[in-house]
Amino acid sequence: MEQMTGMIPQLFIDGLTLGFVYAIVALGYTMVYGILEFINFAHSEIFMVGAFVGTEVLLYLQSAGYLTNIPAPLALMIALLVAMILSGTLGVFIERIAYKPVRSAPKLVAFISAIGVSFFLQDAVRLIEGLWKNAFYLSTPKLFSGSIKITGTLEIPEKVIYIMVIAVFMMVGLTLFVNKHKLGKAMRAVAQDRNTASLMSINTDMIISLTFLIGAGLGGAAGTLFSVQYALVHPYVGFVLGMKAFTAAVFGGIGSLPGAMLGGILLGLLEVFGAGFLGILTNGAIGAEYKDVFAFAILIIILIFKPSGLLGKTVGEKV
Repeated sequence: MEQMTGMIPQLFIDGLTLGFVYAIVALGYTMVYGILEFINFAHSEIFMVGAFVGTEVLLYLQSAGYLTNIPAPLALMIALLVAMILSGTLGVFIERIAYKPVRSAPKLVAFISAIGVSFFLQDAVRLIEGLWKNAFYLSTPKLFSGSIKITGTLEIPEKVIYIMVIAVFMMVGLTLFVNKHKLGKAMRAVAQDRNTASLMSINTDMIISLTFLIGAGLGGAAGTLFSVQYALVHPYVGFVLGMKAFTAAVFGGIGSLPGAMLGGILLGLLEVFGAGFLGILTNGAIGAEYKDVFAFAILIIILIFKPSGLLGKTVGEKV
């Protein structure tokens, strides 16, 4: 028990870091679902593209000698900005060519289109990186080496602090934008009733594109933060993480921005605490590799009693 108690602070920090990444990716899922009632499964690959773009920017800064001459936070901001712009543009492009033409078709058609886009992006990145560098596993340059000592046994790495601060800033900024800005209110109106919103002179096509732009941009930023934290990216890195982020969005209440944030953070904490405690609680019979089973079992139990998610609302079928 003493060993477990001593592990709690470090596991809590690790869980929060992972949870914030889940939360930012989950926001992209829940925003698109809120507007179109459609699960954009290609969002996990947009996250992957963002991870590659951010890593390539940092590798370029390193090869050009800039990485040692500029502050690490500035290098991170440059990588984030480029990744968000390219990922956001990619999200709008995908919506225009893969989703908009099938918007009035049954939702299963759009779902299949999303799966096709997902596989296309995986193979496209693998092809480009393979032709360019003859390798598609990239190691992200190390930006931060310091840490802040909290107690005798607890230290918080600088990169974790930056990741948390940036993630919180993005989530707060998105919440303020959706609730206070005119375009954010238009997004909420389109999410509530697209036809009525168009009768109120709201350009629904533009709002849908804006939703993909913001959601994909956040996904690209999450990919860059992930690459800085875990230092390795590959074309399949988005699949499992995307599934977990989608689960977090459902867990928090799909369509709810606060729900996506809460679901992501809780899933990250459950996963990390499961990895830390499973071996101790079972005397080594069940190891950390079963952390996903532990976390998802708890999520399923909660969803059995609250199927709409923690902050979701049960909505009746539209007639």
